[in-house]
Order: sequence, then structure tokens, then C-alpha cells
Amino acid sequence: MMNNKLSSLRAHMAQHGLGALIVPTNDPHFSEYVAAHFKCREWLTGFTGSAGTAVVTPTAAALFTDSRYFLQAEQQLAGSGFELKKEGLPNSETLAQYLKRHLDKGSVGVDGKLYAVAAFEKLQQELSPLALTAVDDPFAALWPDRPPMPSTQAFLMDVALTGATIEEKFAALQKKLNAPEDSLYVVGALDEVAWLLNLRGHDVAYTPVNIAYAIVDFESEAITLAMNFDKMSKAVIRQLQEQRVQIVQYKDFELMLAQLSDSRKVIYNPNKTSIATQKIVQQHNQSGITKEATPFGFGAISQLKAVKSAAEVAGTRRAMLADGVAWLRFWKWLEENVDSGALTELSAGEKMHELRALHPDFIEDSFAPIVGYKEHGAIVHYSASPASSIALGRDTFMLVDTGGHYAYGTTDITRTLHLGAPSEQEKTDYTLVLKGHLQLSAAKFPHGTRGAQLDMLARQPLMQRHLTYLHGTGHGVGHCLCVHEGPQSIRLEENPTVIEPSMITSCEPGIYRAGRYGIRLENLVLTVPSGESEFGSFLQFEPLTLCPFDTKALNPALLHPEDIAYLNGYHRQVYALLSPLLSAEEQHFLREKTKEIG
Repeated sequence: MMNNKLSSLRAHMAQHGLGALIVPTNDPHFSEYVAAHFKCREWLTGFTGSAGTAVVTPTAAALFTDSRYFLQAEQQLAGSGFELKKEGLPNSETLAQYLKRHLDKGSVGVDGKLYAVAAFEKLQQELSPLALTAVDDPFAALWPDRPPMPSTQAFLMDVALTGATIEEKFAALQKKLNAPEDSLYVVGALDEVAWLLNLRGHDVAYTPVNIAYAIVDFESEAITLAMNFDKMSKAVIRQLQEQRVQIVQYKDFELMLAQLSDSRKVIYNPNKTSIATQKIVQQHNQSGITKEATPFGFGAISQLKAVKSAAEVAGTRRAMLADGVAWLRFWKWLEENVDSGALTELSAGEKMHELRALHPDFIEDSFAPIVGYKEHGAIVHYSASPASSIALGRDTFMLVDTGGHYAYGTTDITRTLHLGAPSEQEKTDYTLVLKGHLQLSAAKFPHGTRGAQLDMLARQPLMQRHLTYLHGTGHGVGHCLCVHEGPQSIRLEENPTVIEPSMITSCEPGIYRAGRYGIRLENLVLTVPSGESEFGSFLQFEPLTLCPFDTKALNPALLHPEDIAYLNGYHRQVYALLSPLLSAEEQHFLREKTKEIG
């Protein structure tokens, strides 16, 4: 079956004069998660991981992916005709190096809608003297039973939840861009369209967005939304039109670009706009197309939506109450049933979803559940499958990383539980991770601080013992939007974005013992003012997540007194906020989990 797909693709390449074809894991909007219609790489290779790039030449085929998916890819690519290329290892062959080794001349094709301008230009330089060519979607003809485009219903978020109207966001965007009044701004990222128009949907798994584009016209002070009409009720259409939003069909987006007046200036984000879109504007517009300044790859809307409104913060707090209750009930259920031998990684993830879904304002999970027991916990982004899922027990740690979208906020929480008798090394590892989490959470820092300057606070307890983890410590989180968003981050790599008041960021240090267990502890934190002095204004983090840390594997002797005070204070807050929402039996369980340590 796979060989037939490869043969068909190679015949298509020969027909169109292509020496190679690159198939990324992308949609035209460069989303983290893509709808089934755009999973061309998965259909071609059989590899279901969320990250990877396939490349096909007349005589060779390969899939490039990172360490999260090495084991999975090896299993799923068996017999497919695709060779696994492991990214991120010392001396790993790059995509460009691979192509140059297999081709000495010719044209390398990519679907022009699936490559952002910046990525296309970078790869173009790396491939020289091979030519990189933007082509039409080859899978439109090759994929016979391709899933249709999503057609779920859109819904508007009330301004009481978002804190700003479309008109107010329009004005903020124009100011942020310093855009000339006669200019247009193209918005292609789905979460940016959603934020700008206070619009949400169900087109993409784990992300409440709609497949759509927007064109912001600063001259007419109107926004054009390119989205299929059948996805909107008459009431939604009317409300959008009342706020100066014009609506056209999704397929007419390119036609609108081609029909722009020659006098109109077009601004776009090169990291979120396809090379196909850029070429259409360049072909039909003589006044020029301008790349937006995008520090660290993030444009104006990303920067605006990262700083949450008071209403968004309040909504996120509400979501944390619902999430905390679900987590406590999950933990209680787990302890009461683990000895049955019937619980597995898969059934635990399903139970967590079930408990969240009991809340009337729950929309969907914010990402695929990561439930890793024993050695699976050491796989950072492990996703249990029917083939890999193992039974739960009391041997060692169980890592549970899950989250949810609610009508007024998004959550992301990781707790690592030990249901048995932890060893001394397990206690040491757990305590060092928690210590790093507490030290970062309790930090006070001057305004203007970047995430890279804070990252070492979380790593230092581990690094003192020559231990560390390879992933970032923190990422931004959306408001009923992407659970992973920028522009801020907390990681070793430099990011020029400063940590601003009202940003919501994760704090998630960890340690991973390959073949044994993994530990990660994650809260979402809100940046708030801390105080002022003659040295300037200072900020600090306020925890939003409401769930106790498991203290069974804790060694208090490894903590500083201030760490213990912070942990006890956090647990008092968790009990005070969650206990009124629980039954008497659940309150007792929570009281036990939030007992003070000394």
C-alpha cells in the first residue's frame, strides 16, 4: 500500500519535472495541530506523530523527526519505503544535506501553501544550487479518500469574557504595527484570526479555532473574514457584520488578494504567511508587500494576545477551579482503583477527560493526554496507544500531563504521582524538580527580564548534581486558544521577548531517567507587579493552577525553609479555593494532600 502511494507520487513528480518533493507537517495556517484534511505526510508515510517532514526523490524516501518520536517512527515506517532520519543528534544529516546527496541538479518541490515565506527562503539558501519551487497541492489528485475540509460551527465569545471588542483590537493592532492608513494586514494564523474577531470553533483537534483568513483594512477600518458561510449561524454573521466585518467564502481569499488595488500596501508576517500568498500579492500589486517585523518569529497579534485582559485572567481563574476539582477527583479515583490491575495509561487518560467533561463549560482537551507510567514517563511527549499502553501499579512514578479548554480559559497541568514506596533516589529526583519549580515560581525580577534569564532558577537544583532536562521550562498559554503560544518563553535559548505583567506562562521543570521513570511538575503562572524601589519596578509570578503536589516522594531536608513556606502557602490556597466545591469525602482527601510539611 505504501509502495503504491510512493509510486503514484513519483509518477506525479516526473510529470511535473520535479527531482524531489518535500511534504511537511503543516496546514496553510502553520498550526501546531492540523485538521485531518491536511495530514498528507501521515497518509503518505503511515507515521502519525505530530512533527516530521517527509522527502521523496525518484530513488529514495526519508522521514525527518525529533527524539520524541524515534521509537514510534521506527515502528510505523517499517515496510513503508521511508528511511528514518533522526534530527537533533550529533552530526545528524539535515534535510538540505540529504537532498544534495541524492540530487546533483533539478528542482525540489514544496506545496506553496504549506511553506511560510521565512522557512521557504531559508531552505532555498540551504539547497542552493538546487532550485526550490512552490507547487500546487499534489495530494489533491493522489489522495482518493481524503477527509473533507472541516465544517464545524463557529461561535462568538462575549466581550465580557474577552475584555475587548473587535473594534478595540483593531485599534490596538494598528497602533502596534504603526501601520499606514492606506495599508492592509494579512492574518493567516488561525489563533490570530480567532483572537482578533473573538471567534472560536471546532475545526482543529485540541484548538478551538476555525479554518479562516482575515484581511485587516486600515483605510476602511474594516476586516474581511474568509470563512465558509455554512460554518456560521445567521446570528453570528449578523453580529460580525455589525462590527464592520465583511465575510467571503474561504476559497475566495486568494481571489481577493489578486484583486487588490495596485495602490494598496500589504503587510504580512513572513513566519505565518505562505509563499503562495506572497506570490499572489507580488504578481498583482505594484505598491509592494512588506514583511512585518517579527522578533523571534512572532508578529503583532501574538504580542498583543500574550498580555491577557483582566477579563481573560478572571476567566482563566474560573477554568482553574473547574480543572482543580477534576484533577482531585482523578487522583482520588486513581488511588482507590490502582490495585484492581485494570487501570492502564490509556484508561487513565480517558478518565481524566471524562471528569473534565462533566463540567458544563468544558469544550475539549487542550492537547492529547500524556500519561506515562514507569519508563514511559521518561519519554517527554509520550502518547499512549493500544499497542504501547501498560497497566498501572505502585512500582514507581506516573507522570500525568493534561489540560482543557473551557468557555473562559485554557489549562495545562502536570503532576507526577508515586502510588507506592519511593526509593531514596526517587525522593531526591522528585524533590530537586519540585525545588526548581518552587524557586522559579517564587522569583522576583525587574521589569524587562527575559525568560532565558529566569530559566536557570528552575534548573539550578538539578545542575548542582550534574542533572538537567532538555526541554524548555515555560511557554505561553492562550485564552481558550492554543495551549502553546508565544512570544514569551522560559528556556535556556535566548528569546528577546520580555516577561510582561498579565502574561500567562507555564513553569515545568523535570528529570527523565531513560528506561525507568520521568518526573515533571507544571503550574501555569500569571505575571503580576511585585513592587517598586529606587532600582525600578519588579514583577513576580502568581500560581493559577490549583492542585496539590504529591508529597509522598518529597525529602524536606533538601528544601530551603523558604521553599517549604512557599509550598505550604500554595497548598493552603489550593484547599481554601477548592474545598467549597467538593463533597465531604473529597474535602478529606484534599486535606490529606495539602497537609503542611515541616
